[in-house]
Amino acid sequence: MSSEETVEYAPEHTPRMQWAQLAPDVYKAMIRLDAAARQGLDPTLYELVKIRASQLNHCALCLDMHTKDALAAGESVQRIVQLSAWEESKHFYTAKELAAIELTEAITVLTDGFVPDEVYEKAARHFEEAELAQLIAGIAVINAWNRFGVTTRAVPGHYQAGQHK
Repeated sequence: MSSEETVEYAPEHTPRMQWAQLAPDVYKAMIRLDAAARQGLDPTLYELVKIRASQLNHCALCLDMHTKDALAAGESVQRIVQLSAWEESKHFYTAKELAAIELTEAITVLTDGFVPDEVYEKAARHFEEAELAQLIAGIAVINAWNRFGVTTRAVPGHYQAGQHK
């Protein structure tokens, strides 16, 4: 491509609503819930969990936000890229991270109506009970954020790393 040619991307979509402005008390409560859920969790592991849930839920805003935060925290591009195919890329992750990713999938996609015992037990082997409780809370919180983002068609691309920490 010559320097004179320009690339035209698809136009940015319009969000359905600015829910945080319309329901500010709910938004503030979500911020507090998110801060409470992250306590005691490894920040890098928590970003991986947020990215994986957001991939499963197709939340573009959360993918934008949490990949930027993960990169800013020192996470590698390779591990972020491989996360969507973690079952074929297990060698990029620790056993503890894999247990968290698997638990994230089980909680996010409740197709059988429950989290399988073996998935829960694997996570319980890698996390102290209080840390596991925090992880479960964190997974629930990112799923809630994803549902706000997807439902309102929140627009990705404008987030700066660390903006909401």
